[in-house]
Amino acid sequence: MTQKKTNMVAIVTMCFIFAMISFVTNMAAPFGNIWGNQYEWSKMAGNLMNFVAYLFMGIPAGKMLIKVGYKSTTLIALAVGFFGICIQYLSSFAFLGAAAIYVYLLGAFVCGFCVCMLNTVVNPMLNILGGGGNKGNQYIQIGGTLNSLTGTLTPLLVGALIGTVTANTAMSDVAPLLFIAMGVFAVAFLIISMVSIPEPAAERKSVKYEHSAWNFRHFVLGAIAIFFYVGIEIGIPAQVIFYLSDATDKGAGIAVNGAAIGGAIAAIYWLLMMVGRFSSTLISGKVSTRTQMITVCSVAIVLIAIAIFVPKHITISMPGYSAADGFTMFPVPLSCLFLVLCGLCTSVMWGAIFNLAVEGLGKYTEAASGIFMMLVVGGGVMPFIQNIIARNAGYMTSYWLVIAMLAYLLYYSLAGCKNVNKDIPVD
Repeated sequence: MTQKKTNMVAIVTMCFIFAMISFVTNMAAPFGNIWGNQYEWSKMAGNLMNFVAYLFMGIPAGKMLIKVGYKSTTLIALAVGFFGICIQYLSSFAFLGAAAIYVYLLGAFVCGFCVCMLNTVVNPMLNILGGGGNKGNQYIQIGGTLNSLTGTLTPLLVGALIGTVTANTAMSDVAPLLFIAMGVFAVAFLIISMVSIPEPAAERKSVKYEHSAWNFRHFVLGAIAIFFYVGIEIGIPAQVIFYLSDATDKGAGIAVNGAAIGGAIAAIYWLLMMVGRFSSTLISGKVSTRTQMITVCSVAIVLIAIAIFVPKHITISMPGYSAADGFTMFPVPLSCLFLVLCGLCTSVMWGAIFNLAVEGLGKYTEAASGIFMMLVVGGGVMPFIQNIIARNAGYMTSYWLVIAMLAYLLYYSLAGCKNVNKDIPVD
């Protein structure tokens, strides 16, 4: 009874952390709209810095789990996150002048350290609490549901605060959201310092490691898959925001409140991710992780292909927000509908890839989680490349890159996820 109570507290705690990860990460793209008005190159720069941090922190975070445990790693991450948000807030001060953009990017980089450590904690913990397999995936999807909820609210809140991006729009316009973020980090630190979290890595400190996670082919291919997946997850809604915010012929041509509408439409994507993850929690005990991945990858490829070929002049009414009218329906290109529907597909992928990649790793799980998080840098690299394509060849053309990445995920689901190294001892 005591063990069940401890596990439930741990599950709730991990789910809360999962929600925080999305809250911090999803501020980058709408903030990019503010900086992009001054520096075109910077639209995805904050997002890039956020994810580049994973490259530096992934492996050290995995080692921290083994050395200081899950709880201490979480507390360190929250303190770092609070500091990162403070730096981003500092970028809103006018006295910094041209240096403000670099202060903001530094803050995004520091926040990246935070979310990397939190991700390194939450994914293996939920998988372990679920006992791995389909149940482990089910627990990760439960946490992912809350992750998508905050992912839905964040671009919506930022879009509402910004409204229409003008030459005068600045980080000071979204200061209330930054204050909220600071408060959340502070409260989370206090709560987690008082709760009990299982420490499965503690008993492995004296275990001898003859091999490493790199010796498992399905893990290596899974790490590459997560590199592409995060690029897909971030790139799809980010370009939707930029497309709808662009009032020129190159973009959607929405002259008023384009940023707010873009934020609201992107919020639908994250809302559908929440719906998809919740649905996955209901079926993951019966439908295999691999089957779910094959299905969603195939459907996502079809949806994006349709979005690319649908003419811009064909529109559909979707819910949006404006300062004058509040929440109402706005005409947007039909392609946006097919793009946000991809949220139902991408919702399943994170938990499924992690679950498949660490299956059968045993004592190598913590180190694997750190390596896994290092490859999350793809969430910065691939959207940055996609944005370059969008600027030079068009927003819809940039989605061919997304299709290519989805094709790799489909391959991983069909063949790459099979563990061919079962002869390696993991106890």
